[in-house]
Amino acid sequence: MIYDVAVIGSGPSGASAAFHAARLGLKTLIIEKEALPRYKTCGGGFVFRGRKHMPFDISEVVESEFNNVDIVFADKNLKFKTERKDPIITMIMRDSFDHLIVKKAQEFGVDLLQGETLIEIKPGKVAELKTTNEKIKARFVIAADGALSPTAKMAGWTTENRMMCPALEYELEVTDEEFENHKHSARFDIDAAPLGYGWSFPKKKHLSVGVGNFMKTKKNPKLREYYHKYVESIGIKNIITSSAHGFIIPISPRTDGFVKQNVFLIGDAAGFADPVTAEGISNAIYSGKLCAKAIAESDLDLHQAEQLYIEKLEAKMLPELRTGVKLSKLFYENKTLRNMMLKKFGQNFADAMTDVFMGDRTYPHDYKKSIARRMKKKVFL
Repeated sequence: MIYDVAVIGSGPSGASAAFHAARLGLKTLIIEKEALPRYKTCGGGFVFRGRKHMPFDISEVVESEFNNVDIVFADKNLKFKTERKDPIITMIMRDSFDHLIVKKAQEFGVDLLQGETLIEIKPGKVAELKTTNEKIKARFVIAADGALSPTAKMAGWTTENRMMCPALEYELEVTDEEFENHKHSARFDIDAAPLGYGWSFPKKKHLSVGVGNFMKTKKNPKLREYYHKYVESIGIKNIITSSAHGFIIPISPRTDGFVKQNVFLIGDAAGFADPVTAEGISNAIYSGKLCAKAIAESDLDLHQAEQLYIEKLEAKMLPELRTGVKLSKLFYENKTLRNMMLKKFGQNFADAMTDVFMGDRTYPHDYKKSIARRMKKKVFL
């Protein structure tokens, strides 16, 4: 059998790509190295701009959801709260969330090969894939195997040009009283870690708390040290158990293309996480959809599929990401200007970021002119 599409990885990007490919009539296979459901390190905060475009209901895997968010700036003790009628951020656990998308994809006929690691790929008119125990042929291969993407390396992406930033998260089981104190709000604490932030995400019965450094630095960010300071600063004291997980978030897109022969990159493998917030689930799902649509619309013509995929990325996502990279440098590195603006326009900024979370607006492409103009009026007006 020759598959139209073989997707490597069953995370949000891969499962989304498989779902849409199969729905569009393509014979599709997911190759996943672990048995599903599997634990995946992730903050698990799914913003509304991604959730509202899901093609099916996800309520069965929702841990909690928040119509309000606290944004705190540690250095200047500035705190802002935003609220919306729809949930700004939905908390999920990646094992159940990812598995739900896979199961929905299987309803459209997607085959699932789990517990098999891809160990070799020979691109060509028909790609030849070798896993631990199987040999597979596919016309198109979609690499959706995360930030470190072994598939991308096998296919020729050997130079790292994404901005790769470290994060550290703990899943905390706390006392009932402690959980009650922290379960009512999702919060982001900017500067809780240098050039980054800390987060506290209440799930159904526990807290996901972490810190991340979201700009390149020559120094060791010492995230464990900043994590403990952060936990203390937000008043978490009664911890029963904790489980630490470190991970890397690519927060800038690759500069050497997203297609090589018939291998297409999506999600973290391509570097599609939001550069300002480091939120990656929304763009992972969206890029999977774009890739599947490009292949389907090409009638399985490789050259046309590549052209369509790049056109779809350039229509919205890539310009937003490029602007986001520039804004993130201004936001995290130029704290003097940022905090000066926050003193005057902090609530406007918090509302604007929430609008981005909601998918109601994006980052202004003329941000330098926008900042100068808002210094006289309002930020992100």
